[in-house]
Amino acid sequence: MTAYRDQYASLFNEGQNVVVMGISNDPVSELQSWLKDADFPFVFASDADNDGATYTAFGGGLRGNNMVDSRAVIVVGPDGRVAGVIPQFNQADPMAYEQLGAMVDRVTPAPAQQ
Repeated sequence: MTAYRDQYASLFNEGQNVVVMGISNDPVSELQSWLKDADFPFVFASDADNDGATYTAFGGGLRGNNMVDSRAVIVVGPDGRVAGVIPQFNQADPMAYEQLGAMVDRVTPAPAQQ
């Protein structure tokens, strides 16, 4: 997730008008500690107590064991609607960032070049 954090500005247009949320079955306390320690500029959500209900409400699909997919990512556009769900974000794959960047670009234009 650190590569994800480090590419935040270029991929997410400095976070303007877009919410990028990682969601997992990890407990809230674990996610809070991780976010604080690593200084991530995006949101993490836990579905540990909801049996996948939170993730499915955002349009994600659960694995056979009713768990959220590994490193699932949800993009919410400026209009508050879900722009897309990436069920398994592979942070080591450059194509994952292209897919995520394209999803963000669909809902908010990149800042004008000066």
